[in-house]
Amino acid sequence: MFPKKKHPKEKNGLHTRNKHRERYDFAALIGTCPELAAYVRPNKYNDASIDFADAAAVMMLNKALLKHYYRIDYWNIPAGFLCPPIPGRADYIHHIADLLATDYDGIIPKGMAVRCLDIGVGANCIYPIIGHQEYGWSFVATDVAPLAIQSAKGIIEENIALKGNIELRLQQNENNIFRDIIASNERFDVTICNPPFHASLQEAQAGSLRKWNNLNHKKTAQVNLNFGGQNKELYCNGGEEKFVQNMIVQSKEFAHTCCWFSTLVAKEVHLKAIYTALKMAKVLEHKTIAMAQGNKISRIVAWTFLSKEERKK
Repeated sequence: MFPKKKHPKEKNGLHTRNKHRERYDFAALIGTCPELAAYVRPNKYNDASIDFADAAAVMMLNKALLKHYYRIDYWNIPAGFLCPPIPGRADYIHHIADLLATDYDGIIPKGMAVRCLDIGVGANCIYPIIGHQEYGWSFVATDVAPLAIQSAKGIIEENIALKGNIELRLQQNENNIFRDIIASNERFDVTICNPPFHASLQEAQAGSLRKWNNLNHKKTAQVNLNFGGQNKELYCNGGEEKFVQNMIVQSKEFAHTCCWFSTLVAKEVHLKAIYTALKMAKVLEHKTIAMAQGNKISRIVAWTFLSKEERKK
């Protein structure tokens, strides 16, 4: 056993409204979700924790967090689908709230009238859950995988707070992002997206292997996905850079449909190409919002084709 480790009271990298800035209170989480107790044990510093290399433990932690902080009684995903880290997903939503507030004289808009489009909702439905439970926003959530849509539908139908507030749409053409999803008479305040990170299956497996070895502090050649992830969730042709470039090009067709388009960008090296794509698309304004969770650094890139006056209208 190592000497007791001193931890800061709060994780300073997370957004100030993020409910996960403090270390996990496992006693409180077990009080809300007793099933979590089976996975909690002292770590090498004698702190209560879970084995983050154990997919079942990570899944149960997510269930507890969603129930404790967001009043979600039922949450489950099929085996192999992405099981996202809740604090980082919450950060995206809070930063988007701040972005929208810039068009509302600094006041965060709340309620069903605020419409968000989630590109690639996944089986977990995390962004709509947090966005609705925190701010009351309504969502249209899309995915190219029928099983992901089916899973998200099950989550929505089993939680009264979500029913009628999140609409799911299957994107049947993998080459399209907004087309065949946004109707001609629809308007959205913002679009959000967590794009596929890797450019190939081999790259995705290598990344998973690095994560696994870091969590276990030992080397192995076996790929284990403790956070899961189907192929379409983890990689696409050209990876994150190409996906975001395509999104920017395709967003121009819906320039007057959405006030703000946005996406996560994990790799800083991709920003140069993304900024070039934004310039070529002749966006009126774009912003890069820094985010940090522990040692993980990422950012949101947001853009608009509308003036502030047009966005207010």
